Amino acid sequence: MRGRGWIAAAVFLADRITKLFAEKFLRSAVTLIPGVLGLRPARNTGMAFSLLSGHPVLLGILSLGILTGAFLALRKKKLDSVSQTGLMMMLGGAAGNLADRLLSGYVPDMIEFLFIRFAVFNVADACLVTGCGLVIWNLFRGKENG
Repeated sequence: MRGRGWIAAAVFLADRITKLFAEKFLRSAVTLIPGVLGLRPARNTGMAFSLLSGHPVLLGILSLGILTGAFLALRKKKLDSVSQTGLMMMLGGAAGNLADRLLSGYVPDMIEFLFIRFAVFNVADACLVTGCGLVIWNLFRGKENG
């Protein structure tokens, strides 16, 4: 998986940049595509869907444990490029949210779908979900090698 480490780094960097932008410049909701997509500043002290809100240290420890466990379980596996890409997206996203929890006590969210009632999220969240979807899709296709 070493050859795809740049994906995790790119996700982490894109996540940090968008969160810094939102924290500095986004003061109220902005519509990007009417009826479809907007930006709205939010602070999430929990995990997905605000679970465990108000416990950033516990979430940080839990996140670090999951990252460590996943790394140890998968480091010797030979995975194809789709699964590797998905895992690196997940790693970059998890690292981005972990950094926020440990440094700020919350995760900045800003992306909002306007056509459905859904949680406000960030680049890290989107990459976590997309990466997980890639891995699951690939495993169901029987493409995992090892």
